[in-house]
Amino acid sequence: MFEHFCECYSDLSGLLLCPVLGSMTLLFIPNSRIRAIRFIGLCTSLITFLYSPVLRILFDPSTAKFQFVECLRWLPYENINFYLGLDGLSLFFVILTTFLIPICILVGWSGIRSFGKEYITASLILEFLMIAVFCMLDLLLFYVLSESVLIPMFIIIGVWGSRQRKIKAAYQFFLYTLLGSVFMLLAILLILLQTGTTDLQILLTTEFSERRQILLWIAFFASFAVKVPMVPVHIWLPEAHVEAPTAGSVILAGILLKLGTYGFLRFSIPMFPEATLFFTPFIYTLSAIAIIYTSLTTLRQIDLKKIIAYSSVAHMNFVTIGLFSLNIQGIGGSILPMLSHGLVSSALFLCVGVLYDRHKTRLVKYYGGLVSTMPNFSTIFFFFTLANMSLPGTSSFIGEFLILVGAFQRSSLVATLAALGMILGAAYSLWLYNRVVSGNIKPDFLNKFSDPNGREVFIFIPFIVGVVRMGVHPKVFLDRMHTSISNLVQHGKFH
Repeated sequence: MFEHFCECYSDLSGLLLCPVLGSMTLLFIPNSRIRAIRFIGLCTSLITFLYSPVLRILFDPSTAKFQFVECLRWLPYENINFYLGLDGLSLFFVILTTFLIPICILVGWSGIRSFGKEYITASLILEFLMIAVFCMLDLLLFYVLSESVLIPMFIIIGVWGSRQRKIKAAYQFFLYTLLGSVFMLLAILLILLQTGTTDLQILLTTEFSERRQILLWIAFFASFAVKVPMVPVHIWLPEAHVEAPTAGSVILAGILLKLGTYGFLRFSIPMFPEATLFFTPFIYTLSAIAIIYTSLTTLRQIDLKKIIAYSSVAHMNFVTIGLFSLNIQGIGGSILPMLSHGLVSSALFLCVGVLYDRHKTRLVKYYGGLVSTMPNFSTIFFFFTLANMSLPGTSSFIGEFLILVGAFQRSSLVATLAALGMILGAAYSLWLYNRVVSGNIKPDFLNKFSDPNGREVFIFIPFIVGVVRMGVHPKVFLDRMHTSISNLVQHGKFH
C-alpha cells in the first residue's frame, strides 16, 4: 500500500505545487490573523519536507538517467519545454531546500514583527523557485528560475534586514549576481541558435567545437563564479549576510550559494568537457587564492556574521577544487561539503541570531564569558564550531578528505594549499569560539543573559542530527550519487 501511495504522490510537480498552494492560501487571510498565517506557512513547508523523502525512497541509485521526469510544453515553437527531473547530483539539494525553509519560518516566528504574512509568502515562493531550479532540465528555464530566486531574497534582505545599510546590501546582492548572469543568457541564446533546443538531455549528447566550448564556458563561468562566490567577485556576500535577517542568512548560506557550484556540476563540466580541462588550472589558481585569502581575512573581522560569511567563501572554493579535479573522489567529495555547509553554516548563523536577539550587537569585542551565563548555547556553538573546522566524525570531514584525495591526483601543490586552508579554518573557528565563550563577562556592555528557549533548542536539534549522521555514515549519500558521478566522469572522458 505504501509503495502505491508513493507512486501516486512521487511526481515533482506535486512537490512544486505544495509551496505555491500554501502561498496562494495566505493571500486570502487578513494580516491581523498572524498566528493562523504562521501556522499555515509552517504546515505547508513541513508537508513539502515530508514529501521529499518519498523521492529518496523511490530513487533508483543504480541508473544515471534522470528520474521522475515530467514535461510540460511551454514554448513548443521554439522547442523550449518545462522539463523536470532528478538524478544523484540534484536529489539531496532538493531535500536540503525543503529541510531549511520550515527552519526559516520557525526562526522568524517571533523575530519578524512587521509584514509577517509577506515574509512567510516570500519564504514559500523562494522554496518553490529553489526546488524548480534543482529539478530543471531546460537551460533557458534554469536561467529564468535561478534569476527569479533573487527577487524574494532581495525583498527579504531589503525589508527585514537588520541595519541602516540593508537597502545598499540588497541592491549590491541583486546587481552583482544579475550582471554576471547576463553573459550566461547570451550563451544560452547562442546554444539555441546553433542546436535549436535548450533541452539539457539533448545538449549533453551534442558536441561543440573547442573554440565554441571555450567561449560558452567563459559565459557560464561569469554567472556561476559570482554565485559561488569566487574571489574577486565575492564582495556582495559578507555585506548581504551582515544586513540580512537570521532566516535570510540561513537561506543564503544554506541554499543560494549552492547554485554556483551546482551550475558548474550540471552544465559547465558535462556540456563543455574540453573547455573544462583547458580552464582547470585557472579554477585551481582562483580557488587556492580564495581559500587562503578569505581564511586570513576572517581572522581580521570584528563582526560575527562577517566571520561566518568569509568562512563560507573559503568552504565553497574548497568545493570548486573538488569539482574540477574531475574524478569520482573529487566530485563525490565536493557534493558532501555542499550539503554539510548547508547545515553547519546555517546553524552558525542561527547561533549568531540567538545572540543578536538578546543583545542587539554582533561585534565580537562586546562578548566574552558566555560559558558561565549561557552554558547550553556555548555547548551548541562549540559543536558547530568543531563541525565548521571539519573535525572527524562531523559532516564536513569525509567530503573535504575526498576532495584532497581527488585534488592530489591532479596537482599535489593545489592539494597542499587546500590543506593549508583547512588549518587556517581551524584557526579562525577556535579563535572566534574562544573570544565569544571564554574569558571574562563584560557587564558594561551586556547585562541580561538567557539561554536558548525551547523553540530555539528545538530548531538546533535537526542540524545536530544531520551533521552527525552525515559524518558517521556518509555511505547513504555517496551511494545515491555514485552512478551519476561515474557517468559524468566517463561522459567527459576525464578518467
